[in-house]
Amino acid sequence: MTRMKSALVHLALITTIIFMPVLVSVYQDSAASSRARQVHDRAIVIDTHDDVTQRLIFEKTFDIGVRNKTGSLDIPRMREGGLDALFFSIWITGDVTGPVAVKRALDQIDAVREAVRTHPNDFLLATTAADIRKAAAEKKIAALLGVEGGHMIADDLAVLRVFAALGVRYMTLTHSLNTTWADSSGDKPAHDGLTSFGKDVVREMNRLGMMVDISHVADKTFFDALEVSRAPVIASHSSARAIANAPRNMTDDMLRAVTKNNGVVMINYHSGFLSEAYRTAKPSPALQARQDEAAKRCGDNEACSILEGQRINQEAMASGELPKVTWEAIVDHIDHVAKVAGVDHVGLGSDFDGATMPLGMEDATKLPKLTEALLKKGYSEADVQKILGGNLLRVMEAVERVAKGS
Repeated sequence: MTRMKSALVHLALITTIIFMPVLVSVYQDSAASSRARQVHDRAIVIDTHDDVTQRLIFEKTFDIGVRNKTGSLDIPRMREGGLDALFFSIWITGDVTGPVAVKRALDQIDAVREAVRTHPNDFLLATTAADIRKAAAEKKIAALLGVEGGHMIADDLAVLRVFAALGVRYMTLTHSLNTTWADSSGDKPAHDGLTSFGKDVVREMNRLGMMVDISHVADKTFFDALEVSRAPVIASHSSARAIANAPRNMTDDMLRAVTKNNGVVMINYHSGFLSEAYRTAKPSPALQARQDEAAKRCGDNEACSILEGQRINQEAMASGELPKVTWEAIVDHIDHVAKVAGVDHVGLGSDFDGATMPLGMEDATKLPKLTEALLKKGYSEADVQKILGGNLLRVMEAVERVAKGS
């Protein structure tokens, strides 16, 4: 008999009968959570997309090494949630282009590398799957880099090579606007997918060992990228369009294509990509006024805009001003992708600190809930570990092999 069980039995003997059902319930919940935590701890948990980089840039007092009351990510909360590796997103809006875009991307890359340098006991800068495994073995968090938007290379493959040399291991071909060489899901088609130069970008990414990220791209761009790429692709933060009809999400045909490509789709936690009711809801005048006031107050401070937007929207969900989206919706999307594409082709790409998280998944400490929910759904422990990070490691290793053979 375990110590925990002995304590509960002893407590039951000295407690009146009226409390016995409560004690049994508590024990059952605790037992399930204990199993989930063990599975979670054995896994290498990887998140392929977060926007805490904006806090490193815009909040001069932000310290990723201490527990913060705002936002979703810092070292203490990552450790509490068992997050072993994360890709820091390098992001600027798609209307910032040319040399300015390159400079701002480089500044963000430098900020991440500085965060790693100044927290050597917690972070390890990772550029390979082996580095991620090494970090996990050393009880450190693997810090990786992903550029969110091809506009940041300024139509220059030399810039792409510089990013790769600095440790960037994926690039999202577009953000929400078209580039000069690829169509975005958030813009009107201008190129019928990828241009000739866009295909060269994909080929060069294969050669450099950078994962081709097809989140944000138009459907035609997606299929063009899969046709050109010699390596598996990723969707770093996309969910299922069959559940929430956002153009950013993956259709079932796209999911099946990812399976053939041997790639992986990482589920985005943003409420607007999880719930069709939330996505299509119109804010009340009062809610819109609060959103507008926050936008005005934050100005060009992207970190402020994102965090304030999340706070306001989560409060609106809790009060009923917006349709309520809870963390279980993430599990629904994981389950759908696993059923359509296969359990080997789904993972986690939260969009922490970059979007409105569903209720119950406010920060990285909540991640073990996903493990528990998947186990309760009947997923094997081995399959849960694939979803938590094993699938992404497999894709990284395949991309690395293609690069070595180039």
